[in-house]
Amino acid sequence: MLKGLKLKNIIFILIGAALFSFGFVHFNIQNELGEGGFAGITLIMFFLWKWDPALMNLLLNIPMFIIGWKLLGRKVFVYTIIGTVAVSVFLKLFLIYEVQVHLQNDLLLASLFAGVFVGAGLGIIFRYGGTTGGVDIIARLVQKYFGWSMGKTMFLFDAIVIFLSWLTFLNNRTMMYTLVAVFVGARVIDFVQEGAYSGRGALIISSAQEEIASRIAVEMDRGVTVLRGYGHYTKEEREVLYCVVGRNEIVRLKNIVNSVDPHAFVSLMEVHDVMGEGFTLDDQKNPIG
Repeated sequence: MLKGLKLKNIIFILIGAALFSFGFVHFNIQNELGEGGFAGITLIMFFLWKWDPALMNLLLNIPMFIIGWKLLGRKVFVYTIIGTVAVSVFLKLFLIYEVQVHLQNDLLLASLFAGVFVGAGLGIIFRYGGTTGGVDIIARLVQKYFGWSMGKTMFLFDAIVIFLSWLTFLNNRTMMYTLVAVFVGARVIDFVQEGAYSGRGALIISSAQEEIASRIAVEMDRGVTVLRGYGHYTKEEREVLYCVVGRNEIVRLKNIVNSVDPHAFVSLMEVHDVMGEGFTLDDQKNPIG
């Protein structure tokens, strides 16, 4: 059952669960802010009937585990159970040993911290192969049987939960700050999943592509890939250079291209989580750091 699981992944899933739970208790619950997904449902139950969020998180997810274990695959299923149980355990611990942060008079700061902690926690869990069950499993089922994208389903579910929160325990003011927290959380999840390293990919079209590629390789120690292109207007075949550089290397790259061919076409794009030689591997193909 445990074959193929990585201790590193489990440790980081536990760290992610701790961050999520800390933010959920000390910023969402303390300041009566809502949340999307099953976490938002547990908040509704807590503020209406004082039902334990830790217990409700487990009870809501048990049916999802039964329904979705075949969809997730064995490894992700085990990581999901670990993540969900860990979230409930940490929620219980932080509810028992709660620290009063006292941000009720500064809901903007509370919503920002709620988004950062919840987003960072979920992002780490997702990055290391786990989920927290709930909406993720529902989204996979809807995609399989109805063809909806997972993002669309998750957005719709979150919108419904937040709307129900507004009808039950949120007022207009806390509703707006909840939207801030959810937005920040979504951006932080993307940032954590995509990786802290963000480089630039460059597409270069020039009649002097050989000299440009050589200078990039020699002066910047970066690899260059030659792609075959075709100009729709000119009907001519052209070679297109593609390379990935760090943010701090963009000016050097532009200077090299401009010095060789001032009329070259250069297109820069964001790239995330770059892996391979020069970024995560050294010249001998060994991991850097």
